[in-house]
Amino acid sequence: METNAFFTVEEKKQLFTLYRKLLQLSGETLRKNDCRNLKAHLIHSIQSHLIKRDVFGLNPIIKDMQTAVIVAEEIGMRRASILGLMLHDSVYFGTSTAEEVAESFGEDVAGIIRGLIRVNELYIKSPTVESENFRKLLLSFAEDMRVVLIMIANRVNVMRQIKDCPNDEARRKVANEAAYLYAPLAHKLGLYKLKSELEDLSLKYTERDVYYHIKEKLNETKASRDRYIAAFIAPVQKKLEEAGLHFHIKGRTKSIHSIYQKMKKQKCPFEGVYDLFAIRVILDSPLDKEKLECWQAYSIVTDMYQPNPKRLRDWLSVPKSNGYESLHITVMGPEGKWVEVQIRTERMDEIAERGLAAHWRYKGIKGESGLDEWLASVREALESSDSDLEAMDRFKLDLYEDEVFVFTPKGDLFKLPKGATVLDFAFHIHSALGCKCTGAKVNGKNVQLRQQLQSGDQVEIMTSNAQTPKQDWLNIVTTSKARTKIRQALKELAARQHDMAKETLERKFRNRKIDYDDSTMMRLIKRMGFKVVTEFYQSIADGTLDVNDIIDRYLEQQKRESDQHDEVLYRSAEAYALPSPQAAETSGKEDVLVIDQNLKGIDFKLARCCNPIYGDDVFGFVSVTGGIKIHRCDCPNAAELHARFGYRIVKARWAGKSQGALYPITLRVVGHDDIGIVTNLTSVISKEEGINLRSIGIDSNDGLFSGTMTIMTSDTAHLESLIKKLKAVKGVKQIMRN
Repeated sequence: METNAFFTVEEKKQLFTLYRKLLQLSGETLRKNDCRNLKAHLIHSIQSHLIKRDVFGLNPIIKDMQTAVIVAEEIGMRRASILGLMLHDSVYFGTSTAEEVAESFGEDVAGIIRGLIRVNELYIKSPTVESENFRKLLLSFAEDMRVVLIMIANRVNVMRQIKDCPNDEARRKVANEAAYLYAPLAHKLGLYKLKSELEDLSLKYTERDVYYHIKEKLNETKASRDRYIAAFIAPVQKKLEEAGLHFHIKGRTKSIHSIYQKMKKQKCPFEGVYDLFAIRVILDSPLDKEKLECWQAYSIVTDMYQPNPKRLRDWLSVPKSNGYESLHITVMGPEGKWVEVQIRTERMDEIAERGLAAHWRYKGIKGESGLDEWLASVREALESSDSDLEAMDRFKLDLYEDEVFVFTPKGDLFKLPKGATVLDFAFHIHSALGCKCTGAKVNGKNVQLRQQLQSGDQVEIMTSNAQTPKQDWLNIVTTSKARTKIRQALKELAARQHDMAKETLERKFRNRKIDYDDSTMMRLIKRMGFKVVTEFYQSIADGTLDVNDIIDRYLEQQKRESDQHDEVLYRSAEAYALPSPQAAETSGKEDVLVIDQNLKGIDFKLARCCNPIYGDDVFGFVSVTGGIKIHRCDCPNAAELHARFGYRIVKARWAGKSQGALYPITLRVVGHDDIGIVTNLTSVISKEEGINLRSIGIDSNDGLFSGTMTIMTSDTAHLESLIKKLKAVKGVKQIMRN
């Protein structure tokens, strides 16, 4: 055989010792050709030179055999688990296949190997094992509970073997994983001995000084502690015997890790931890007398030693939700030391020791719905007389079948509901990432947004700055978080598009020298059949509506309204006439349009850009339709009209007096934001004769206010009087006419 070079002299000795021990532990469950087939597989694997030592230099064959001994001796598993453990490296490194193993040893062995390999592949993704999500993913990947138990045993074995390893960084990593991941799992399964060993070894490798300090202190006090326990128990034992109770008493010392946690929690030295040990009184009572005899034992203990009433824990009258029953009391023992005493029956102790979460809940390890009962049934199967553990096939880890656990390229782990897509994952990480997502690389392969994710997938989100959320994304995502974020992003995107569309429309108005009036535009939008303004601007953004076409419709709307306005509002208030010969003579032989009450026959309109009123200095502008528009001389458009269309300008003046016609005027107000400023302004306007307030809008910012008021007045005299009075209002700085 060419296997000798693979083993050191010491390892060869270990090989034969471990082999004999495994035969002894599992021989009765092995099948006829198991040993021969196993030997052939292992020799083939060694000769292929593909199986390598790990980062600690441990021989994989020896390590697997050591783990198999723990699995068989301390957990109680037999054939399938041992063979699966011994052969998984061969399949992992490619010297054998799962199908070949199934053919030689059976499908149950191959199933365990597949579970172990799937779990090993998780570590390639460099996960953060401290997260609760990783523990859930580990359980869901393992599928078969035996895989989890093998992993716990393997970690215990590795922790035992690496005490002299020079690679301190790797040892610390393994030790941290043991504390955060494997110790809690062992605790939940009732493997208390392995759990304590994992925690103690983890502390030894990560905080060596603390570990040896506590260990030395325990060694120093062991003799005195044993004497104290014996002294405490002796009188209690005597009284219990006199009462005719059947029982046994045992004392247990806390683990080094537990003592350290107490020291940290209570912020005290070793000497300050008073409950270094606990006394357990276990009664052999018939079912109908359990509570009676427990309370009888409690009474005997508390009669002898002073109890601390604040430390009484009665899980006898009302058991814990997980079925745990016991009485816990802390009493003052000899030498003034506090001692914890636990009183329970054999039945109660059996339930507690079987791993039904008896002790771990109040120690702060949180349980999960459905997990407790399932782990209890698994533990029960492990302790059953079925040495082959065929019943284990019933126990599959479907606890997290409604969840998937996904890695980022950096190894961070996220939990999503089953059916979640790449797009769900992108929005789960960050909204900005989701909005720019174009696809992803899942396990190195390019996939689309709607690709559903599976547990263990490593996902790298691909983005583009040109990408924006789409309406159909709502049909791709499955999580409410992603759906909410997409709706929010679509709403914000639509708002930006609407703003851009409105800005484009207004710019076109300015380019064509057309006054933009919001009220006219709103009426046009309604006339075009849009129920809400956003639909109108969305149509512009989509290109469904042409801006130039909208402007043409706007001009038609404006002309129609002006015609109606003149007939209804201004026809009786203004009368325009051609100048008489006398009027022409008085003006120095220049044509002057005189606006009075008696002349008719020409189409006159007041320009809406400056809203002239009686008394304003005005001029006329001949429009292309032949009508004349009256503008104020200080109109914003006056200079351009004079420069470009001087030949169409007509001098004009008012004749007679204002006859009660009201003209809309917009005033702009600026001032200090004093309390009651709006009330003061409206009060002044309401007292003015011949002036009506149509609307007012005020905005406040950083102590200042600005706003506009639309009033109705008949002439400039009333307007100037009002402006003068408004300027006198406290807080007003400026009044300007638009």
